[in-house]
This record gives sequence, structure tokens and C-alpha cells, in this order.
Amino acid sequence: MDLMEYQAKELFAAHGVPVLPGVVAETVEQARAAAEEIGGRVVVKAQVKTGGRGKAGGVKLAESPDETAEKAQAILGMDIKGHLVRRVLVTEASGIEQEYYASFLLDRANRTYLAMASVEGGIDIEQLAVERPEALARIPVDAIEGVDAEKAASIADAAGFAPDVRDQVVDVLRKLWTVFTAEDATLVEVNPLVKTPDGRVVALDGKVSLDDNADFRHPEHAAFEDTGAGDPLEARAKEKDLNYVKLDGEVGIIGNGAGLVMSTLDVVAYAGQEFDAGSGPVRPANFLDIGGGASAEVMANGLEIILSDPDVRSVFVNVFGGITACDEVANGIVQAFALLDSRGDEITHPLVVRLDGNNAEVGRRILTDAALPHLEQVDTMDGAARRVAELAAAK
Repeated sequence: MDLMEYQAKELFAAHGVPVLPGVVAETVEQARAAAEEIGGRVVVKAQVKTGGRGKAGGVKLAESPDETAEKAQAILGMDIKGHLVRRVLVTEASGIEQEYYASFLLDRANRTYLAMASVEGGIDIEQLAVERPEALARIPVDAIEGVDAEKAASIADAAGFAPDVRDQVVDVLRKLWTVFTAEDATLVEVNPLVKTPDGRVVALDGKVSLDDNADFRHPEHAAFEDTGAGDPLEARAKEKDLNYVKLDGEVGIIGNGAGLVMSTLDVVAYAGQEFDAGSGPVRPANFLDIGGGASAEVMANGLEIILSDPDVRSVFVNVFGGITACDEVANGIVQAFALLDSRGDEITHPLVVRLDGNNAEVGRRILTDAALPHLEQVDTMDGAARRVAELAAAK
């Protein structure tokens, strides 16, 4: 789960990382009141889970409560890279003498953790890494040894922090590592970390990604969930423990295994080039991986979510039988039809089913004997993708 800036700063403050005072506002009047509470100059910052807010006009300086209200009015409701701004952070403005960069992240390629730091912050770190890689220190961090004072000092020295801020940076790095480990994060980033005119080192921004697999250890993290900003279908799917992602197409996709589902998206997109959906080629409408289980309840829940999408015109169930055999999947589909019918959710969309692998012949026979309405079977993945795209275009 990615956090917004104000949420990241809450975690920073809880672990002693220096941040500036700020108040979250969802209305213009709340922003005005926040400016009055903080006093003096403030910065009004859009709270969205994407970068480039400043370039998009989502970060503005305000000299007074009235100007804060004016800036908040301009920012609330903005679309920044597809993210609608529903709240702003009104925070104390700070003079900046120097901008730095610091982060800890999971280095999947090398199966370790990685510290990155630079005395050139406040810019796109990806651009810096490509154009001037020598300006970005990359220090592997052992998961067992972690970041103590000695390790933090080696990171700060590798990045070239000046003596007048080195000790403060070392302290900040140790506390950021505490955030990273104590909160089960996969990324903790500060850009910019700044030196103020009076010599303090402060985190002016913050980005944190939490590992959802560790949620059981952090029930308090549920408060960070931004349910209002998510897709309602994705929220419903999560409640049913389904691995579902909404896309912008017309063909609903159900598969068992993330790799197979990704391949299915590709073949449907390719086959869809041949058919017109009215506003362009036919495309996949979602990602839905039912994993190794294909019980009636799982299949029914998956179909219910997919068919709740008004853009869906046809559904492709693509299963390769392995540990879960195809006859179990077929029985799950048959029972899912009955279960949905009992819920008053009769299936009227065309379904194309492709079964292959363990007990595929038995599974196909079960579906043939069931003679389910609107269900067709196609033996090959490419053939099924073409057929489901054709049905979507015709509906």
C-alpha cells in the first residue's frame, strides 16, 4: 500500500524523523483554518499517490489564510496524472539552503535492501540516476545487520554530505531505517531532505510503501487505506479476498495464476485488434487471478464482480489445470451459475471457457453435460481469445 505524503510524515514523526508541522484539509475552509493555526507562510500541497505534483501545479506557497483558501480552491479537484485531489496538506513553509535525497528500499534483483542517498535532491531521482549515476550513492544493507550509527555514517559519507550536516543526516538515516523495518515497508523515501537556513535537516516530503503481506502485524495500518480514492469494484473484490484490478476494456478475464492471467490479457488485447468495440479495438476489462482454488464460491464471487462492471460485454475463463484439476474448476463453474441464480444474479453475458491441463477432458465433458446458458467452450487459448473478443464486439 502506497501512502500519501501526510501519512508518510505521520510515520516519520512517530519514529523521530524531523518534519514540519502540517494539517490535512478536505475543504477550502479547513485549509484556511489550518493556515490560521500554523501561522505565517504555508505551503498547500495536493495529496495524491503520484509524483510530479509541483510541475502539475499541485504545490503552492501562500502568505496568509485568505491566500491559503484561494490556493486550496485551485488545487482541490485537480487531476494529477489521473489522480483526483480530494485533500491538501497545509504545512509550515521553510527556507531551503540545500536539498538532499535519502531512501531505503527492497532490492529485489539482488535479494537485499538498498540505501540510496545524494546531496542533489529535489529533482527526479530516476533522471539523476541515469544522467549522473556517480551523484547517487547506492549502498547495500544486510537485513540482519541493518543500519546502525556506523552503517548510517558510511551511507552519508558515500553520498558526500558536508561535515556541518553529516551528524544530523546520520541520525535521520537511522530513524528512516527504523521506519522501514518497524512498519514493514518496501520503500521509505525523502525527496527533498533539506538543510534550512538555520542549519536544521528536515524531511520536507515523504513517500512510504507498506508491505500488504505484513498487515496482520499492523492493524493500525488499516487507517491509511484511502477507500474513497479506489475503484469501488476493486474495493468489493478485496472484501471477498479476490486478486482483482479494474482495466478499461470490454472483456472480463478470470484465470488461475498471475502469469496465465497476464498472458490472457495479452492475447485478448491482440485478438481484440480485429474487432471494433465502438470506441476502438476490444480490450481486457480486468485482471482477476483466482489462484489455486476454483470453488463455487470463489468462481461465483469472481463472476459477480466482473459482471458488475457495466463496461463488460463478455467473459473469458481461462484455466490451466495443475494442482487444481480442470474437473474441479468445471464443477466450480456449474455450481457458481446455480449460486448466482439463487442470489438473483442470472448470467446473461456470453462466457467463453478454455480448459487445459490436468483432467481437461473430464472438465470439458462436465460443462458440456451441464449445458449452461451463454457458455461456450474453445479448446485453444488463442481461439478462445478471438471468440470472446468477437462476442464483445457483437454485444
